Amino acid sequence: MARRSRKPPGFRDINGILLLDKPLGISSNKALQAARNIFMANKAGHTGSLDPLATGMLPVCFGEATKYSGYLLDSSKSYHAILKLGVTTTTADGEGEIVSENPVTVKASDVERVLEKFRGPISQIPPMLSALKHQGQRLYDLARKGIEVERDSREIVIHSLKMLGFAEDLLELDIHCSKGTYIRTLAEDIGEALGCGAFLAALKRTGVQPFWGEEKIWTLDELRHIKDDPDAHLEECLLPIEAALTDWPDIQVDRDMAFYLLQGQPVQVPKAPTRGLVRLFDVSKGFLGLGSILSDGRVAPKRMLRV
Repeated sequence: MARRSRKPPGFRDINGILLLDKPLGISSNKALQAARNIFMANKAGHTGSLDPLATGMLPVCFGEATKYSGYLLDSSKSYHAILKLGVTTTTADGEGEIVSENPVTVKASDVERVLEKFRGPISQIPPMLSALKHQGQRLYDLARKGIEVERDSREIVIHSLKMLGFAEDLLELDIHCSKGTYIRTLAEDIGEALGCGAFLAALKRTGVQPFWGEEKIWTLDELRHIKDDPDAHLEECLLPIEAALTDWPDIQVDRDMAFYLLQGQPVQVPKAPTRGLVRLFDVSKGFLGLGSILSDGRVAPKRMLRV
């Protein structure tokens, strides 16, 4: 009996990275599935969840690009955030129930002094509404059952924290932070340090290293319009896979070297770097994958494309 294919009818192999502008009110997974259906891609994955109340850049990896999604997950991020001062909620955002309300008497100079305390390496206690696990269970699952457990603090880095605007009880911030930073918790902690409390009223992710906003970010509506246009090509919306790996130098290899690398064997490449990771390119076929430099100077395959 012939084996039945699991691929949906009409879906295809497609490779590349889509910078999706996640809309308000839906989960990252729903946004991913919508993009996947538009492209009719067999394989897709996103690189770091955004809450339903958050919008902005959600890199979506199609096909072979999913092999490198971990590097985007581990990268730094940038956000545009609006904090509502004087109010705290059970979830540190607008979805939770109000816990306290206080008058806002702070000035811009007070805010700036407080923000300085949050720049650089800081400790942060992850919120209960997070995907971290406690004894095998997601914290957000426990939180929905009304269970709160003790969480260890984690070291994060706030690379940049700028006040963009401050009027009455709304504080607008530009944030560049390391992976693992919870902006809701940061908003709550800033509010506590100001003495009036705060919650995260709005959040937009503006960048995911190495994508800092110079590239086009596509909305679902724009993608649907392109799909319906017989003269347009959806593939032109995708970035090449290697665009996610710009932190490492390039190495050009010839046809023979490429053959051995794709067989899992290290090769000697003249004038290669002496350590670290490298992007591997076949001089005729383009990007091959990611390699690493061995102690003897040879280049070994680390994560290669399926060619």
